[in-house]
Amino acid sequence: MTTTSSPSPSPENVSDGAAGEVTETVTTLTPRQTTQAISGLMMGMLVAVLAGTVVSTALPRIIADLEASQSVYTWVVTVELLAMTATVPLWGKLADLYNNKLLVQLSLAFFVVGSLVAGFTPNVELLLTSRVVQGIGAGGLTALVQIVMAAIIPPRELGRYSGIFGAIFASATVGGPLLGGFLVDSPLGWRACFLVGVPFCLVAIFLLQRTLKLPTIRRDVKIDWWGALLITSGVSIVLVWSTFAGNKFDWVSGWSLALVGVAVVALAIAGVVEARHPEPIIPLDLFRNRTVALSVVASMLVGLALFGGSVFLSQYFQIAQGHSPTSAGLMSLPMILGMLVSSTIAGGLITKYGKWKIYLVAGGVLLPIGLTLLGTIDAHTGTFRMSVFMVVLGVGVGLVMQNLVLAAQNDVPARELGAATSVVSFFRSMGGTIGVSALGAVLANKVATSLGMDGSQGGGAVPDINTLPDEVRVAVQEAYGNATADLFLISAPIAVLALVAIVFIKEKSLLTTSASERRAVEEEEAGH
Repeated sequence: MTTTSSPSPSPENVSDGAAGEVTETVTTLTPRQTTQAISGLMMGMLVAVLAGTVVSTALPRIIADLEASQSVYTWVVTVELLAMTATVPLWGKLADLYNNKLLVQLSLAFFVVGSLVAGFTPNVELLLTSRVVQGIGAGGLTALVQIVMAAIIPPRELGRYSGIFGAIFASATVGGPLLGGFLVDSPLGWRACFLVGVPFCLVAIFLLQRTLKLPTIRRDVKIDWWGALLITSGVSIVLVWSTFAGNKFDWVSGWSLALVGVAVVALAIAGVVEARHPEPIIPLDLFRNRTVALSVVASMLVGLALFGGSVFLSQYFQIAQGHSPTSAGLMSLPMILGMLVSSTIAGGLITKYGKWKIYLVAGGVLLPIGLTLLGTIDAHTGTFRMSVFMVVLGVGVGLVMQNLVLAAQNDVPARELGAATSVVSFFRSMGGTIGVSALGAVLANKVATSLGMDGSQGGGAVPDINTLPDEVRVAVQEAYGNATADLFLISAPIAVLALVAIVFIKEKSLLTTSASERRAVEEEEAGH
């Protein structure tokens, strides 16, 4: 069918009197074209996830070389997450207005620039700036890849591809530290961790240019820049508070009250602006949809619990257990296997039988179990025991992460697909950002307290245990081992709350037409 539709529309695109300038028509991709387009999209998502994980194993070496503190260790991770989180809704809105292929390629270009600057950075300040640029690109990929996939693949078939997507996400999330460790221990050094994604970006741009063909509607609209600014400001202030509370100042203090108060006011005003603007960055009416609302809550809690604890595993292996960066990456393989197997098998079964909630619930149960088990570790936990704990957590992640997005995409009109996808991704990223910041502050404070240091200094510099006297080294390893376990114990009840949200999501049959096809029908009906 030939139609005037957009692959990533939001509710505003069908407002009364709205008119679009059609630049292309909907065409059905052949299986080969679909495979090639998906390959380019997957490669783009691979580099986006690698941006936040490949450097995790290298961070102790990077921070030591640049003579930075534990707080900076956290910020190298969180500034990229913050930039990604803040820009996901904006990229989703742009997807409703401009050519999606061009936007994906632009996202990849941002990532290339940020990676090159980070790879050649002479100091921490420029490193943090480059991570912001990488985060902007990652935000675009996080939103656009899933929007484009849903536009060309029906939800019923999307289960299979979501399984592959989840497997790639799992590989990049947990395999990134392995690659990072290998690069750090190689003659290339830690700078290669930032440069390794560049060739993948270039190949992805080439593949998408050759294979991805999508319709575009351009409309003369005003983007809600005030809403974007207020949302970004509010989330940023929450991040600053969660990073420094319990570290630079007490959780209950004047500074905490001031920062939280300003954040609440900014986000409240953002809500008012969003409600009144004809083209809101985050359409508030989406939250009237039970599936979307619960998926958002669950995604945010999963991000908060998962990223907050797991991002510090590489540091645990290197400092608490004395492994090399490469060995620390290898230690994460059990989690990779758990995520790969669960996401791939679940995706195939969802496509075959059309049932998805059972996998969400099973994953929701395994997440708090895995986090609780990891909450029992210390500096002396054996490899086998640690591997079992990580497998449990990895299987849970593989069953939950992508299926929450699938559930939301399946329960909204095609015109709301872009907004729904962006909102779920946004809150998952925001949860991860806050989790990393808050638990990073907790870790720094607990380590400092255990070692009798001044917690107000961010826990001091991250130590190189190979240079410490035996007595001091043992104390540092014990401190990091116990503190890391505490992070998982804090994360476990958060994961339980995510399970509660998942249980209340109502299962609905998966649709058998793509978003582009559904949008065509919706607009045809609206025209009559």
